Amino acid sequence: MKKCALLLSAAFACAGAGPANQYKGVITDDMCAGDHKMMGGTDAAKCTVECVKSMHSKYVLKSGRNTWILSDQTTPEKFAGRNVIVTGTLNGKQLQVSSITATP
Repeated sequence: MKKCALLLSAAFACAGAGPANQYKGVITDDMCAGDHKMMGGTDAAKCTVECVKSMHSKYVLKSGRNTWILSDQTTPEKFAGRNVIVTGTLNGKQLQVSSITATP
């Protein structure tokens, strides 16, 4: 009986995540949140990568006033400072990443 209840609650948790959607924005870090002036005006890509590597910041997708922490903290490095489309599902303030593609 306990196994059945556990399996049902896990199934509902997975079902609650919803379908994958596409989110457009820029890959940045949660410390600067797109405003890299605090770091001496370095370019966005360099600042983002440096903040993640040395300041223990996290990669985020910033879209207008919305900012979501990305579940994948490896792939975004090559997209740092660039406009992208992230395909994934929202789970609160975290975006479960399925894929990231650069926009022209």
